[in-house]
Amino acid sequence: MDNHANPTLPAESEPDAVPTKDAPATAASGQAEPRVNGSPTQASASTVSPPREAAPASAPPAVTSPTHTSTTTTAQTAVPPATVAAKAPAAASAGVTKAAPKAVPASKPAGAVAVVQSTIDTPTNRTRRRIVWAAIAGFLGTSFLMFLRFFLPRAIYEPSSVFRIGFPGDYSLGVDTKYQQQYRIWVTKTSDRMFVIFARCTHLGCTPDWKSSENKFKCPCHGSGYDSEGVNFEGPAPRPMDRAHVELDAEGQIVVNTGRLYEWPKGGENKFDEPGAYIPL
Repeated sequence: MDNHANPTLPAESEPDAVPTKDAPATAASGQAEPRVNGSPTQASASTVSPPREAAPASAPPAVTSPTHTSTTTTAQTAVPPATVAAKAPAAASAGVTKAAPKAVPASKPAGAVAVVQSTIDTPTNRTRRRIVWAAIAGFLGTSFLMFLRFFLPRAIYEPSSVFRIGFPGDYSLGVDTKYQQQYRIWVTKTSDRMFVIFARCTHLGCTPDWKSSENKFKCPCHGSGYDSEGVNFEGPAPRPMDRAHVELDAEGQIVVNTGRLYEWPKGGENKFDEPGAYIPL
């Protein structure tokens, strides 16, 4: 057997066998790869293998040959195909610009939202404002009128004191109460004259009532009594009731003037017989 036919390197100078993807079985069985001129074949040298795991820190550094060092460096710097394939999508996606996220508006406080909603001008709000302003204007206007009324005289408007009551032939003998409510008078007619009694009690000014069944005037306030001609005869009344001025106009109608009265004071002169105190018949 020729010892020079296939020379091999010494065991301690051989580089570590690098397992390849295509020959896992060979590396596992411990068989050496074919070598040409004392080095691994080109296919084995160019095959990229994953990097070895780092040796424990406590292990002493291994002594390797220059050839082994260069092979190990190439293997460590090479990137496994799986790693390159994994980084490829990341690199591709890195070149794509992502769309900026939409700005989310800042949340408003609940109180601010309520204020904004309450200030919206709706037809209902306008109607309410008009009602409020109308009420305020009415109150101010009423107050102003009351203020002006304070400076105006408080006059009581009464019917005219001069008026007509018809013809003398329209009345029968006795007392007529037709104008008691309207003019506060009674028309009395006797056989020789006609006169008008002013319906006011001479005690405290109450209005007496005519009692036809008793043929007298009776004051409801304090019980003063007067006969059919208005002369007092009972109660606290001090004197007879007054008589209004009467006369006939051009047409012959009776004209009464309650602004001009005739009195018969107690212990004084009787004015009932003066002209104007009666109409002679």
